[in-house]
Order: sequence, then C-alpha cells, then structure tokens
Amino acid sequence: MSTPLLHPPAHLSPSMALRLSQQAPLLLQSSAPPSKSSQLLTQLYNAESSDTWTIYQNLFLSCLRTRDDKSAGLCLARLTDRFGETNEHVMGLKGMYDEAVAEDDASLGRILHEYESLLEEDPTNMAIAKRRVALLRSMSRPSQAIAALVDLLETSPTDAEAWSELSDLYFSQGLHQQAIFSLEEVLLITPNAWNIHARMGEIVYASTSATTPANDANLERGLADSMRWFCRSIELCDDFLRGYYGLKLITGRLLSIPSQASKTSSVVRAGSDGLPPPLRADLQKLNLRATAKLTEIVRRASAGEPGWDGYAQAELIAARELLDRDQQQVDR
Repeated sequence: MSTPLLHPPAHLSPSMALRLSQQAPLLLQSSAPPSKSSQLLTQLYNAESSDTWTIYQNLFLSCLRTRDDKSAGLCLARLTDRFGETNEHVMGLKGMYDEAVAEDDASLGRILHEYESLLEEDPTNMAIAKRRVALLRSMSRPSQAIAALVDLLETSPTDAEAWSELSDLYFSQGLHQQAIFSLEEVLLITPNAWNIHARMGEIVYASTSATTPANDANLERGLADSMRWFCRSIELCDDFLRGYYGLKLITGRLLSIPSQASKTSSVVRAGSDGLPPPLRADLQKLNLRATAKLTEIVRRASAGEPGWDGYAQAELIAARELLDRDQQQVDR
C-alpha cells in the first residue's frame, strides 16, 4: 500500500502533515469499518499487519505537529494497548506527547525528572535517553544536552543519529572541530550518507570562514577541503540540491581569490588530506556543472514535474537566490 503515513515522518511537508492529521478523526473512530472503507481504513481495521502500527505512529507524529493533541493521545493509547507501557519505543512516544502538552517550564522540569528516574532504573533505555537530550536542548541547556549525549554514546557508540545530534550541538556552540569529529564518527558508521558529506562541507566552510582571515593562504586550503566534501555528496546522490548549492558557493569563492594571494608553498596550501589545491580550470568546470544542475532542479521542481517533488520550498528559494545573485554579478 502506498500512503504518506508509511513514509518517514520527518520527510513529510507541513502541508502534508496537516492533511494527514485532518484524517485522524475518521481513522480513529470505532473499530468497525464504514461501509465504504478507503484502502488506508481497510489497512487499519483488518487483521494486524506490519504496516498497521507504522500508520498509527506516523499519524500520532503528524497530529502532534499540528497540535491535534486529542487525536495524538488516541493514537498513543492504541499503541500502548498493543505493545504495553513498558515498551521502550512506546515510552519514548509518551514522553514526546507529555512534552508537547506541557503548559510551562515547571511541567517540562517534572518530565525531565521523570526521564532521569527512568534512566536510573535502566541506563540503556535509548528512547528515554534521547528524549532527555531533546528536552534539554528545547529548554536551552546545550551543555547538559552535550553531556547527556556523551553518556549515551558511551552505552551505544555506533548510534549514528546520536553522533549527528552531538555534532549539531557542538556546532551550535561554535565548537567546530568537535562537530567535525562527531560527523567523522557518523561517516564511519554510514559512509555513503550523502547528506552527512554535505553537512561536513558546510561545517568545514563555516569553520574556515569564522577562523581564517580573508588574506590568509589557509583560507584556500579550507575552502578546498569543503569543496571536496560537497563533491563527494553529489557523487553519491546526483540530484542532491544542498550538495550542488554548496559546490557552487565554494567554487565561486575559490574563483574570487586572486591568484597572487595564494602564492605559497605546496606544503602549506595542501588540504587536510594532503591533496594540492584545485586548478582554476577545474574550479570553473565544477562551478558550471553546479550552476547547470541547480538550474535544472529549481526549474523542474518548481514546475511540479513527476519525480522532482521531494525538495523543500526553502531550499528551492535559496538556490534560486544564489543563481540570481551569480547572474547579477555576471551582468555587471
């Protein structure tokens, strides 16, 4: 069966989440199916299948996103009846629900205390450990969230999601090298994750821009390192917008560096991987390739062509602005 409720919840747009949550009252009515059941209703009302509880969980998450707390509570109740209150995944969903309906900081503090009590009983409860990290972060306690993630990773050192979250927390605190180290751990676990390669390029770029003066020869080295991460991301996924966006941005900056400003020894100019800086002709080719691909993605996605509907609107707008800015510079 093909339905958005079987897709990962994070991939659903806000408009799609709203449409799904609006179906909740119908889907959660009495267990007797209506006379004319839709395929989705039939899936829920008939004998239990592997998709049934995925649908309930994703409907629960969509309802939380749209503040339909009543329907979310009904979904959670059915999941609890099926799997039990002591199921770790159900405990995590319950924590998410409690956080969503909390009315003030005091309520959130009580939820945090409950998480800590549960973890004292079972430190290996990953669902609760991750909810604790998420809650600490939402309460603007990044240092405690980092410490909690470090503790979690001591228990589960191959948790790519936890390493990625730790990297994001470090980055939010300006700790770029720690953020890069954490993403390197993610790539050891999932080496072909093109989004992580692009994220690494973004962090290296941000770190280079924040710590390297404009006239420093090491600027070119850092930008070249960032460019290689973006190149790897689009090598793994040919239609990855963020990869092409980063590639165009970085190659544009590298091309803007005067050649005389980078006349230094090959040892200093070599990247962190020991590779020499890219040739200007190669940079121009990469920039043209990124421009052409970004133009195609923006054009086809904006036109709603089949197979080109998975891009976030904000990313399409940013890509269009980058292309327009580049065109204005050419016109001048």
